[in-house]
Amino acid sequence: MIKLLYFASLRETLGTAAEELALPGGVDSVTALRGHLAARGGAWQTLLTAKSVRCAVNQVTVGAEARLADGDEVAFFPPVTGG
Repeated sequence: MIKLLYFASLRETLGTAAEELALPGGVDSVTALRGHLAARGGAWQTLLTAKSVRCAVNQVTVGAEARLADGDEVAFFPPVTGG
């Protein structure tokens, strides 16, 4: 199981702040996870495949090829701007 967290506008659009997910076979990277979630369709497809969506695994910002393992915490969030 992994814990998924959705922040800011993603949370609002997807209608959830968090969920737990058993990693399906073959889903072992951030790219594969995004594809799996996008397959849900609708808002999932448009938001989680957008290049502007950032990802952190275990509170460390990672790239698309970062590996995933059981017990990981994966957070998706839009770009953050400073002021």
